[in-house]
Amino acid sequence: MSPKVIRYIPRNLKDLLIEMKDTSELMVDLAYSAMVYDDEDISGEVLDLEEKMDTLHYHMKMAAMLSTRRIEEAEDMVGVLQVAASAENIANAAGDIAKIIEMDMGIPLELKLALREAEETIVRVTINENSEMVGSTLGDLELEVETGMWVIAIRRHTDWVYDPHRDTRIRAHDVIFARGHDEGVPLLVELATTQKYVPRRVEHEKGLNDLDKAVDIIVDMKNTAELAVGLAYSALLFDNTDIAEEVKALEREMDEMKYDLQHWVLETAKHVSDVNELRGLLHLANASESISDAAYGIADTVLRDIDLHPVITIAVRESDEVITKLRVEGCSPIIGKSYRELKLGTETGIHIMAVKRAERWVYSPSAKTTVKEGDILIGRGSQTSEEALLGMCACPTREDD
Repeated sequence: MSPKVIRYIPRNLKDLLIEMKDTSELMVDLAYSAMVYDDEDISGEVLDLEEKMDTLHYHMKMAAMLSTRRIEEAEDMVGVLQVAASAENIANAAGDIAKIIEMDMGIPLELKLALREAEETIVRVTINENSEMVGSTLGDLELEVETGMWVIAIRRHTDWVYDPHRDTRIRAHDVIFARGHDEGVPLLVELATTQKYVPRRVEHEKGLNDLDKAVDIIVDMKNTAELAVGLAYSALLFDNTDIAEEVKALEREMDEMKYDLQHWVLETAKHVSDVNELRGLLHLANASESISDAAYGIADTVLRDIDLHPVITIAVRESDEVITKLRVEGCSPIIGKSYRELKLGTETGIHIMAVKRAERWVYSPSAKTTVKEGDILIGRGSQTSEEALLGMCACPTREDD
């Protein structure tokens, strides 16, 4: 096959960086969806998007070179190009996950079900003709706020809509793929199907009695990789070395988790007749670790004190998934409540990645963590979710009394 010819088209850096960030994150979501649901159409789309990312990266490098004439201007581009290269590395890792389906690698059913219940999970559901969702647009439904789930793709007969927008209208029998907090899955499923949600359970496959350990490691790696990416962009947006250092620490943890999984696979291979059942686990672990490596590449621009061009923070702020930073005021009604009580994931659609309390950072706060005055919350979600979070945390006015 001859290499694809890319022709240069003038584009500005901000739009290119936004598209690279959005596309790479969409690819990760679609890749996990393809793997969890054995969907070759989605995996094929991920691989097509990987080619698109190559083109975007080419245009990014061209635009960066054409925008510089002096040494100072070239130095300003170093951080931009490093972030763009990291976004492409995330996309490449997503392509590797999609190839698990393309290459028919073995992925145990237990893992697929466990990934549907990960910290941020993927769900597939068919719209019942009697659902109140039928005929409404995604903007009307505001699923991020109502259920905590974000629709990333829709299959309509043989057609696909990837990364749908607010004006996309839901029809009966649409198959939607959504990402969000696991607590939102029953809410979305019941809204879409008009039936009570019943989680699926399976018995362990014969010969894989110790599979729980591998499943736990893989789920932890997925959660950690996604946390690392979110924190890396947060470190960029707020130029915060503490958060960047946490990304560096997460990258080291990912190495250890990968080694633990490799050891488990080698031990288990002695008791399995078909080792192909284990190939997908290794491939998935390597891809997840590559995502965390790319996240570290983003955070490294902050750790090395590389001058951040304004286009970087603008792109992070204006992308589909925004990063939110909020200080909890003393009059906020959420003070004293735990994250379990607040249900921010399902009530606002915001995923809280980190909390700064005094001089201490808490990453991925637990459900038992209680909100205190002065806490600084850092989360990610849609702009609608951000507005909902701000409304929930706002101090009551006299009219509210």
